[in-house]
Amino acid sequence: MKRLKLNYLIIGLITVLLALALWPAIPWYGGGKDAISQIRARGVLRVSTINSPLTYYTVNKLPAGMDYELAKRFADYLGVKLQVTVRPNIGDLFDDLDHGKADVLAAGLIYNNERLSHYQSGPSYYSVSQQLVYRVDKARPKNFGDLKGRLIVPSGSAYLTNLKEAKDKQYPDLDWAISTDMGQKSLLEAVADGKLDYTVGDSVTIALLQRVHPNLAVAFDISDEEPVTWYLPQRSDDSLNAAMLDFFSQMGEEGALARLDEKYLGHVGTFDYVDTRTFLRAIDNTLPNIQSLFQKYSSSLDWRLLAAISYQESHWNPQATSPTGVRGMMMLTRNTADSLQVSDRLDPEQSIRGGSEYLQRMMAKVPSTIPDDERIWFALASYNMGYAHMLDARKLTAKQGGNPDSWADVKLRLPMLSQKRYYTQTSYGYARGHEAYNYVENIRKYQISLVGYLQEQDKRLAQRNAEDAELAQGYPAVEPKLAMN
Repeated sequence: MKRLKLNYLIIGLITVLLALALWPAIPWYGGGKDAISQIRARGVLRVSTINSPLTYYTVNKLPAGMDYELAKRFADYLGVKLQVTVRPNIGDLFDDLDHGKADVLAAGLIYNNERLSHYQSGPSYYSVSQQLVYRVDKARPKNFGDLKGRLIVPSGSAYLTNLKEAKDKQYPDLDWAISTDMGQKSLLEAVADGKLDYTVGDSVTIALLQRVHPNLAVAFDISDEEPVTWYLPQRSDDSLNAAMLDFFSQMGEEGALARLDEKYLGHVGTFDYVDTRTFLRAIDNTLPNIQSLFQKYSSSLDWRLLAAISYQESHWNPQATSPTGVRGMMMLTRNTADSLQVSDRLDPEQSIRGGSEYLQRMMAKVPSTIPDDERIWFALASYNMGYAHMLDARKLTAKQGGNPDSWADVKLRLPMLSQKRYYTQTSYGYARGHEAYNYVENIRKYQISLVGYLQEQDKRLAQRNAEDAELAQGYPAVEPKLAMN
């Protein structure tokens, strides 16, 4: 009996020793391990974000966005899978950190000193200013003292710090409400739609939304440029923060961060209200009659990109003709049309087919060292000014110490091709490089407008259908919850 008890004691002791040895590898164990070890043991990086034109959205049912791409690459860097949770507002994001539901917040959040008492921040990857917005057909306020109407801001936002400071120091009558169920994007759209007088947003998100909601206007800046960063929990160990710093450092050294910046921010330039309004009207009135042709002949391209190219070329006018003799929806030259078996350049279907085929020929010629997601911009520059001049721009970029495979670097050299001191250094001489630069940038802006506007139409249609169904069931609509300041 004693021997049996001794055996049980030995077995129990061995079991305890094995458990202690294996305990750290058990995925659900958290105590005593640093953040990186917990993430790797779990096999998943949990990221919370918000839906916006920059941070996270879906295109063709696939996730996209600058923060999404960065988070995906960071998960790959850690050797784990990415799990993304989309929250409706900033307050809910920080709730995820507080309750251990997220490892990182990647949502275009502004660096804010008040947050650092509870959270850690990551590296800055771009900067924005805070701006007050109003609807373009209303009186423009010059400062907070001019506000005549409701000002609502999203809960948990960094904007509250500046509003409180303005109220304390200069505008004692300044008042605002805090939305607990509408995020920045929804509030900006409410101002554009005339449902809200004012809100505050960051300059990049506002600039992107203006491509879809041109009635959104900037009244004034309420802050200088401020860094945008990721946030993570305040912990005793810095393993996650250290890994994040190393990851961003590698991204910078490899040029990957610059390429993402160019992809998502490179076309955010000056806003043309009239041009944007004209384009959106063309989407409503002209595009439905020719959309099927873009879809039919887009091949490997996104049909909306092909449509944006055609709008830049001809404003979707099949009879368009330039003084130089290019004609039709895709403004083909006679020689190019002949090489593509386009017998009638003024026939919309022939022109769109020919233009698509020619663009894909250009893409096939683009050097293989250029990243896949940037090849289209090099091809478009070639489409506009000729392939040889695009090669000259790349050579000039390399000569000046830039990266000839980076569109962000090469596009800066395009205007130089029309300046004598530069084009005399090239193989093929003078080119209207400034026109090629504007050509590509305009197409990128039109594509952003087209994608966003069509998504907005789909969303509003879904909302109307949901409201109709709700009314049919006899349920009242729910008003947004607002907490008065």
